[in-house]
Amino acid sequence: MKNQDRINELIEKRGMARLGGGEKRIDSQHKKGKFTARERIEILLDEDSFEEYDMFVMHRTKSFGMDKQQFLSDGVVTGHGTIDGRIVYVFAQDFTVFGGSLSETFANKICKIMDQAMKVGAPVIGLNDSGGARIQEGVRSLAGYAEIFQRNIMASGVIPQISAIYGPCAGGAVYSPALTDFIIMRDKASYMFLTGPKVVKTVTGEEISTEDLGGANVHSTKSGVSHFLVDNEEEGMLLIRKLLSYLPSNNLEEPPVIENNDPIDRLENSLNEIIPENPNKPYDVTDVIHSIADENEFFEIQRNYAKNIVIGFARFNGASVGIVANQPNYLAGVLDINASIKAARFVRFCDAFNISIVTLVDVPGFLPGSSQELGGIIIHGAKLLFAYGEATVPKVTITLRKSYGGAHDVMSCKQLRGDINYAWPTAEIAVMGAKGAVEVLEGRNISAIEDETERSKYIKEKESEYEEKFANPYQAAKYGFIDDIIEPRNSRFRIIRALQTLSSKKDYNPPKKHSNIPL
Repeated sequence: MKNQDRINELIEKRGMARLGGGEKRIDSQHKKGKFTARERIEILLDEDSFEEYDMFVMHRTKSFGMDKQQFLSDGVVTGHGTIDGRIVYVFAQDFTVFGGSLSETFANKICKIMDQAMKVGAPVIGLNDSGGARIQEGVRSLAGYAEIFQRNIMASGVIPQISAIYGPCAGGAVYSPALTDFIIMRDKASYMFLTGPKVVKTVTGEEISTEDLGGANVHSTKSGVSHFLVDNEEEGMLLIRKLLSYLPSNNLEEPPVIENNDPIDRLENSLNEIIPENPNKPYDVTDVIHSIADENEFFEIQRNYAKNIVIGFARFNGASVGIVANQPNYLAGVLDINASIKAARFVRFCDAFNISIVTLVDVPGFLPGSSQELGGIIIHGAKLLFAYGEATVPKVTITLRKSYGGAHDVMSCKQLRGDINYAWPTAEIAVMGAKGAVEVLEGRNISAIEDETERSKYIKEKESEYEEKFANPYQAAKYGFIDDIIEPRNSRFRIIRALQTLSSKKDYNPPKKHSNIPL
């Protein structure tokens, strides 16, 4: 065979590989409003930056007539490219080939790029659109999943891992995304569950739709499995690019710093008035975050889940920072099981990747009730406590208003190695609110007053006394638990100054195999 013939053969095979399962299946994918695997990669990465691996891999199964069905690339496209000039590794499952089902060789391809990503120190992005394990391969496909899971586990906290779900993701396939740092789901086009509606009905008798069992909306609002909900695939790709702009490529790098044109000493006068005079009246803490961040920009995570706490990324003087803030606008900002888990995992992610944490506190306590206690609020609340206490990155805390009881301790207090703890003059730092405290401290005296008017007057007097003594930040400042009481409008400048001071911070945990966080 002449050299040119060999080159022509190569070109032809490349063309066949790029067709995946063929034009008919590609058309079917497009009719569903979905892109093909290679189209997704093209949208995600910088133009002409993708280098594909293992284009000519094919499965090795001969049973069930599989030897007569061979497709180059075997249902997954893998390789590396760049996003904003930074190296990333990517795999995209190809639904046009056997429904994107995972085979042994399919898994090997993914494992290869994950291994390389660990060596290079670059993020891994998985674009999921798969019918699950390839049944014809039996236990070999299950082994393939487990090989991927093991790499997800080893990569955790070493390189960022991001999963986008653009179609089905069921059975064992869900666990690889679950082990990654962030999951993006497309509304009304993707789903995740361990057992589908048919199995659920057979085993339990429950009738439920695919959407209600594992749809994107369910996982973004109720289960917390998904971190982001997008309307279409393009939005998902842009979101991944945006997310990566806040993250280092690996745990040995510092987070990206970009040019900042927003004055570090910008005063935000509205913050002096944002806390309502009535301590029971809500306000939106995201208004505070937008006001103090560079260019008023905040990248929120899990926006629709456990809305009583807010997490996400912002920049201060160009540097990436993780934000954790109680949300008085939802359930008064109280901490419950879901909020504790949501914030704890985010704090641990930031700590793993050297991202400083700014905490904004306005928490009346933990949510009371039997459902919370029986659901394990003690253990789940301890997760957030543990995460803050374990974190060695710079931690700056500002108490905006309420900081009561055990919730005060949990929200990055001084004793959990909070580096710099500020408070606004509106801060109320105490064991509990005035009403509850008076009921405990003055209960016997209150019961002794028979006249209802006199009793009410006495209660109000005692509540006023308690508020005057404790409903302010000065008691905490008196003991050094608050480093300074600051004017709200100066918060941006004080945070930036604090983070600059802490930029060379070194803090270490005792040598150990690993901690035993309460799970």
